[in-house]
Amino acid sequence: MKKFIKVLKYLFPVILALVISFCVLNYRADMPVAELKAKYATAESRFMDLDGMAVHYRDEGNPADKTPVVLLHGTAASLLTWNGWTSALKDEHRVIRLDLPGYGLTGPNPAQDYSMNFYVRFLHDFLEKIDVHRFYLAGNSLGGKIAWEYALAYPGNIKKLILIDAAGYPLSHGKPLAIRLASTPVLKNILLYVTPKFLIEKSLKEVYADDRKVTEQLVEQYYDMACRAGNRAAFVARAGIVDDDDYLKINHIQTLTLILWGESDAWIPVENAYKFEKALPNNRVVIFKNLGHIPQEENPSETIKEVLVFVR
Repeated sequence: MKKFIKVLKYLFPVILALVISFCVLNYRADMPVAELKAKYATAESRFMDLDGMAVHYRDEGNPADKTPVVLLHGTAASLLTWNGWTSALKDEHRVIRLDLPGYGLTGPNPAQDYSMNFYVRFLHDFLEKIDVHRFYLAGNSLGGKIAWEYALAYPGNIKKLILIDAAGYPLSHGKPLAIRLASTPVLKNILLYVTPKFLIEKSLKEVYADDRKVTEQLVEQYYDMACRAGNRAAFVARAGIVDDDDYLKINHIQTLTLILWGESDAWIPVENAYKFEKALPNNRVVIFKNLGHIPQEENPSETIKEVLVFVR
């Protein structure tokens, strides 16, 4: 025992030095919003004052469409995840997508509330403000959970529901690494300032089935959005919220639903697609081979086919 303590005394300074070096090398200051807007906002970008935030959204496509398609992204993503779908939909449909609070250019909620009740109420207020009262609602991952929670709260507003690798049911294999790190004491505080780029790349390779599609440009985009001022604190706050029993309400949804899932989803396994199928009486399930957790981004041309039929 004494020998072990002696060795530990020698090793501790070395380990501490390595930890400090790692933190210094991977430190990333918050990215100013103005810098991110210059890089990622486009002529279609709009910003709405709501709940103390400048909510980034894009309202594109056919202005004559009275029932637009509303798209909600997942954890750590942004409205850019819908680029492919928007291009395919906007000739016939009005398409509305936004950066949810805590993510993208919208950034953190000043009230630091990232509960499902907040997101559902926020989405409702956002759509009311742009005078949208009847629509198709699609969501991926966290966005999928917000979508079905919204369908429970405001069933009369949704014509049809589209769930893409949606969150909601408990995970049989535990939460993804990034979520676990953000939920771990001490580590979660370090993540507010230290964001290794390789961790972003690793997470993307987990959610994509085909690693070849995880380009340097894609990694940089997600890295930039993660480091938007306040987003890392929002990510940690959301990771600490437990709402795993909400799934007990899913079978109350009566809205016609399209369930899309990547068969190779490493974050939310395909078995959860069948749980949604069992709970929802009015549904159609489509499983995509060789696609992962964000199939609409990994292969928009394949996944949009089912959606085009569904919204017609």
